[in-house]
Amino acid sequence: MAEIKIYSAVTCPYAHRTRLVLQEKGIDFELNEIDLQNKPANFTDISPYGKVPALVHGDKRVWESAIINEYLDEVFPNPPLLPKNPIDRAQARIWIDFANTRLVPAFSNLLRNPDIQKQEEAKKELYKHLEFIENEAFGKLSLNGPYWFGESVSLVDFTFYPWFERWPALKQYRGFGIPTEFTRIRQWKHALKELDSVKAIANPKEFYIEKYARFATPVAV
Repeated sequence: MAEIKIYSAVTCPYAHRTRLVLQEKGIDFELNEIDLQNKPANFTDISPYGKVPALVHGDKRVWESAIINEYLDEVFPNPPLLPKNPIDRAQARIWIDFANTRLVPAFSNLLRNPDIQKQEEAKKELYKHLEFIENEAFGKLSLNGPYWFGESVSLVDFTFYPWFERWPALKQYRGFGIPTEFTRIRQWKHALKELDSVKAIANPKEFYIEKYARFATPVAV
């Protein structure tokens, strides 16, 4: 029996983060797929917020993807997915926070907002965040390496990547692809796609275009 149980939903990018970490570390785990539209009655006993991912390790529970991922990196230290140097670890946490508080909300606002003017505002906001990543992350941190911190993949890479795998839905419904001028971001995405851990649970772009249609299409009233 697997020591780790993960509660996930295939469409959820937050759960995708944790599954990537489990795959990269080669951790044996039991996958429990949750229907977010019809959650089990006792699901809050496992995930108090009622969200995925949630992790059960023995008799312990951990929830929230960023916290789960750090927990996994501490309990299963090989391969390490956070830098050893304190300032670099701080930088990693800053970027994880940037994903959670800036990039992800901008992505969601653009996809979900039916108002054309609001969409244009969201495109500008999302472009600004991509520009910041291009210049501050890949321009200063990664140097010539393919990943956020250079030659070694990290929790930061796995924190951002699920939204980039879902980017075709944003392009399909909002006409916003990854701008060609952000060459380092494009190179980074390609490098991540080639990882065995990413390939193991990857979905084709058609999957996200189909699944995310309900977020992009206004609900009839």
